[in-house]
Amino acid sequence: MSTVTIRPMRDEDVPAVQEIDRLAFPVPWPPSAYPHELHHSPHSHLWVAELEGQVVGFAVLWLIVDEAHIATIAVHPDFRRQGIARQLMETLLAAARQHQARLATLEVRASNTAAQALYQQYGFQVVGRRPKYYTDNHEDALIMTVMLDKEEGASHDA
Repeated sequence: MSTVTIRPMRDEDVPAVQEIDRLAFPVPWPPSAYPHELHHSPHSHLWVAELEGQVVGFAVLWLIVDEAHIATIAVHPDFRRQGIARQLMETLLAAARQHQARLATLEVRASNTAAQALYQQYGFQVVGRRPKYYTDNHEDALIMTVMLDKEEGASHDA
């Protein structure tokens, strides 16, 4: 079994990331978003999951003051259920702790119970709802948060 490597995103990863984004989400980020995040957004931290030289997943974290926001996380459909999203989440949360974030937040579709279950494994809890947040079908977004402890891997309920 091959090992997945999580590493910072590079310019040459953008086409693969955009393809995964298109496959994973009904409304992907605009084509200019990832290059902008890489080069012009000082609060953005971007990673890819690589397997045998192929980008199979990605994640974007925004760190602003003492809060971390998981902007997006996705795994190529052909590589799901192999623990890749879990590795990406662990990378995001470790980076948040390293930057002394006290809180991590994210939005998730109300219908995306698989993602919600993953986030709950890391201590995230639903704290609110954004009605009609998603433009493709006006679905609500659930707002999930977790308080971050200083210790690696430790979390507690918000």
